[in-house]
Amino acid sequence: MEINENIPPAVAPTPEPNMILTETAQFYLQKAGKWASFLGIMGFIGTGFIAIAALFMGTIFTTMATMNPMMGAAAGMGSLVTVFYLLLAVVSFFFALYLYQFGSRVKDAIAYSNTEQLTSALGKLKSFFKLWGIITIVYIVFVVLALAFSIATGLGAASMMNR
Repeated sequence: MEINENIPPAVAPTPEPNMILTETAQFYLQKAGKWASFLGIMGFIGTGFIAIAALFMGTIFTTMATMNPMMGAAAGMGSLVTVFYLLLAVVSFFFALYLYQFGSRVKDAIAYSNTEQLTSALGKLKSFFKLWGIITIVYIVFVVLALAFSIATGLGAASMMNR
């Protein structure tokens, strides 16, 4: 028996040339598209509320500082909070945009049996999940850094107490 060393140990399966979506798969995509469009529209509305709140944050913090002198440091924080809210609105806008684009394109793709439109819709869904993944990684890094900072601060305070 002869062993052929030219064959790789794990041969990747070859993709089928034409993938066909069943009626059930098309139904699921159509329903997902409707929900994605709805959630995208709700995301746009939420983004608007966040942006409006961002515009008023500086004023709110300044007013709080004038009403209560103990809140003087809060007046300087208004700009920082405004920038944070605007950043949150931008990220929220892109989540809503990708969802809405997926929803509208997948509904059109199913209605007109358009493969290119379906590919475009799935590209928007990929962008949505990629953004979600990046934001999740940033959040995890932020939480780990905040935890490390808290531990370092606690250890520093504890060492000051022992003196």
